[in-house]
Amino acid sequence: MPKAKFSRVLRFVVHYWLLSPGLFFTLVAARIVSTLVDVLVPLASGRLVDAVASGKPGDAGPAIRALVIFIALGALFQASRQIVTFLLNRLSARAITTIGRDAFAKVQRFSSDWHANSFAGATVRKITRGMSSFDTFTDTLAFGLLPAFIVVVGVTAVFAWRWPILGLVVAVGILLFLAVTVALAVLWIRPANVEAREWDSKMSGVLADSITGNAVVKSFAAEAREDQQFAEIARGWEWRAVRSWDRSAVSGLAQAGLLILLQIGMLGTGLWLWTQGRATPGDIASLIATQFLITGYLRDIAQHVRGVQRTINDMDDVLDFRTAELQVADATDASELRVPRGEIAFEHVTFKYKGAREPLYADFSLTIPAGQRVGLVGQSGAGKSTFVKLIQRLYDLDGGRICIDGQDIAHVSQSSLRSSVGLVPQDPVLFHRSIAENISYGRPGATMDEIVEAARLAHVEEFVSALPKGYETLVGERGVKLSGGERQRVAIARAILAATPILILDEATSSLDSVSEHYIREAMDRVAAGRTTIVIAHRLSTVQRLDRILVFDHGRIVEDGTHRELMLRAGGVYRRLVETQAGSVFIEEAAE
Repeated sequence: MPKAKFSRVLRFVVHYWLLSPGLFFTLVAARIVSTLVDVLVPLASGRLVDAVASGKPGDAGPAIRALVIFIALGALFQASRQIVTFLLNRLSARAITTIGRDAFAKVQRFSSDWHANSFAGATVRKITRGMSSFDTFTDTLAFGLLPAFIVVVGVTAVFAWRWPILGLVVAVGILLFLAVTVALAVLWIRPANVEAREWDSKMSGVLADSITGNAVVKSFAAEAREDQQFAEIARGWEWRAVRSWDRSAVSGLAQAGLLILLQIGMLGTGLWLWTQGRATPGDIASLIATQFLITGYLRDIAQHVRGVQRTINDMDDVLDFRTAELQVADATDASELRVPRGEIAFEHVTFKYKGAREPLYADFSLTIPAGQRVGLVGQSGAGKSTFVKLIQRLYDLDGGRICIDGQDIAHVSQSSLRSSVGLVPQDPVLFHRSIAENISYGRPGATMDEIVEAARLAHVEEFVSALPKGYETLVGERGVKLSGGERQRVAIARAILAATPILILDEATSSLDSVSEHYIREAMDRVAAGRTTIVIAHRLSTVQRLDRILVFDHGRIVEDGTHRELMLRAGGVYRRLVETQAGSVFIEEAAE
């Protein structure tokens, strides 16, 4: 994918400018007018000098008229510049909001695998940096490069028309200056900027990773280790940032030297024209004012070119988000999933994780009738979690298909699919919002009575009643203010309230004590009635009352039956697991 190209970034920026076409074109027109007025001010100052020099005592009319024009042009320039500022504020705010919204929406739709391999802090940094860079880029073009281009071209054209030799000197000097500036920015400064930016993202990623894992840091007294790791990354960024800034400073020195040469060329040529009688004192005054104007704009161009190059680099990540293809995308003809019953069918499914040598599932077929409560058991890595991830279509299949009520989930929208599948994960993640908001997340329109009823069924009310703010209590980032068992109960309440036709419980009772587990199992029995329910369990007491138990081993089902049926199989895998777990419990109780 092309990186850090001006044309690529410009297309991106123009797209967001043109989302408000009326505002954009009004802004451009106002900026052109204000710049042309700025060009006329030095010429008006020359006319004022000539009027004063050629005037006669008692006849101040020409000088007064020239002064009025000079003052009027200055006032008009200031007024038009303020209008540009007001217009630009509105255009930038609208565009930046849309960029942030679009980038956030795209990242939200990236696959679970993408998020698992990306630093959340670095991703946030890339989005916010891209938004601020868009603002800088727009300001630079509106207040820097566009007016500078108009001034340079306009002044050069006027000089070339009136004094061709002066026009040639100005044109050559400006072209040389721009060529050196652009070459230094693109070929010398840009690589250093890119590397410094990458290390900036690394710093953000390490910070976010360590701060979100602060509980683990504290539990292992690893603050000094984390300090050292961040210090090493910070040192790596430091010298790269200094190198980038130093190169910009050296570039500025070279540009300052070129500007001095341009001033010498312009003023020297102007004096020569005066000695030849081809320029008046007013012309020389205009020339002096104009060279200040030109060198000022060129000096700004040098800064703007460096700034634009930096913003191009900084916007690169947001552009990558925009142009990246979704790892798991809706089909072009995707329909809405309808789940009147809840039957799940795996038909000759083949699936292999990226980078794995062999597929986890090979020609795998299975049907779960509507309303059946099914337990998935087996050793870690047997394929249980992958089974439910494939039902949610977190990954695309390598072969075969998965159907819900006869509908291929690859041809329905992901939003309708996941809205029909409730999930209580082994390690539930809560938002830093109130307990009530977390419970109602799967059903935003739920009433408070419905939230409280779901909480009662999941035994959330037992700890909420002791909190000063009750259901309005904020749970902290990722639910850190609640215990593991409390977080799991909130997640179960969330699934209860969502009332999806298909329910997946991934070790949903693993963090609960024995008494709470008993209550939750009763609640799950009531909630699972009439719903297709899949329960992943290492604690086998969780699945004993289910309609069916599937025993997985390396992506295959090696046993299928009820708890009673499987326990009658002498030497069976499930029976061995139950006996092993029962023996472990006996040993633990004896030790106590």
